[in-house]
Amino acid sequence: MGLVEQRTVADTVSDLWEREVLPSLSGLVEIPALSPAFDRDWQRSGQLDAAVAHVRSWLVDRGFPGATVEVVRLPGRSPVLLLDVPATPGREDAGTVLLYGHLDKQPPVGGWSEGLAPWTPVVRDGRLYGRGSADDGYSGYAAAVALQAVRDAGGEHARAVVLLETGEESGSPDLPAYLERLADRLGRVSLVVCLDSGGNDYERLWLTTSLRGLAQVHVTVRVLDSAQHSGLASGVVPSSFRVLRALLDRIEDAETGELKLAECHVEIPANRVAQAKATVETAPGATAGAFPLHNETRPVTDDEVELVLNNSWRPTLSVIGASGLPEPAEAGNVLRRATTLALSFRLPPTADSAAALSAIEKALTTDVPYGATVELGGVECADGWNAPEPAPWLEAALQRCSDEVFGKPWRGIGLGGSIPFMALLGEKYPDAQFVVTGALGPDSNAHVPDEWLHLDQARRVTEAVAMLLDAHAKG
Repeated sequence: MGLVEQRTVADTVSDLWEREVLPSLSGLVEIPALSPAFDRDWQRSGQLDAAVAHVRSWLVDRGFPGATVEVVRLPGRSPVLLLDVPATPGREDAGTVLLYGHLDKQPPVGGWSEGLAPWTPVVRDGRLYGRGSADDGYSGYAAAVALQAVRDAGGEHARAVVLLETGEESGSPDLPAYLERLADRLGRVSLVVCLDSGGNDYERLWLTTSLRGLAQVHVTVRVLDSAQHSGLASGVVPSSFRVLRALLDRIEDAETGELKLAECHVEIPANRVAQAKATVETAPGATAGAFPLHNETRPVTDDEVELVLNNSWRPTLSVIGASGLPEPAEAGNVLRRATTLALSFRLPPTADSAAALSAIEKALTTDVPYGATVELGGVECADGWNAPEPAPWLEAALQRCSDEVFGKPWRGIGLGGSIPFMALLGEKYPDAQFVVTGALGPDSNAHVPDEWLHLDQARRVTEAVAMLLDAHAKG
């Protein structure tokens, strides 16, 4: 049997998005389903459960023959929603397709534009505004519509499990336990489709080919038992901030931002360097122009290929928080007793995050200037992920999707962020093919005010997933 007809898939996807998805997704936007890291009392507030119930009801209404829709709960852990759809007849031996997304959300944050609000869905100029619309409440809907479009068009698919977790924005701390519990049920996973990503424009299919790992630590330097008058103590007692600055200089070159620890670096694979060059040729200016730089601020280099590699394959340090520092208007002439900085390290996809973290900890705690006390907390690390090369069937299917759905060649790109689920699955299913994609673009405003979903791109991604499901089943 030949591959599924794209035009029929497109008609089904367009119809379902307009009639079924957009109204329900708008309802999901209205639910303030904050991730557990941002709602410590999530079990009592019930918002995550409300989001799960909302999407579960919609999935049940799809009426896939023989399918089950189940909420899986482990004690004390955020719930997981599963849609399990049997393979079309004759494709039972094609393994399991695991389609992943999440229902939890980032905090609303302030500063939304006039007429917009985090929990108020607004459709304007082909965009659905609201927190969680693009990151990535749409994913479960897209996965289910893709399955329905394949079937309605007379195509085929392997057994498909749509897994929607509720802790991704907290780093997916509960997901390993769920994967362990569900391992026998999932069986042999031969294809993973993750819809929690995107690319540099809304004109083509973008595949995420790598994700950086991470290490985080809160470092406190204490120099006094109690704060002292700065005029009396300065020059005698070392500043806790200066000690911290000296410790950071061991780790990062303040002039260039380059990390000095060998454990944080890897050799960048040649295929990823070539991919970075192709990305820049395809969407020139997309990386350098993706962020609202203030006034005359410039990117760290004018070489956009280097910017892409910096963001995807080189380690970086960001100071993301501080304590012990009063607001300037409230600051007296005081030599403070301690300073704390929250350090966030992004690591290359193939770096050993535990080794990198160990080297960071050693640099921060060995031979501390003046014998000051250093305390570490909030310690965390996670490995990154590098995608396997596409199998011949996937390469051909991606080419077809590019030609028939987007009319432009697909591109791969490494992302500077992390999706812990990918590294976990890459280790657990080393023989699986991975399609990490999505409708997010460089200005979709994930995690910040005015988050929005590009509706046409979401529909096109849905079409592409449907065609990939059919091609996977037919090998």
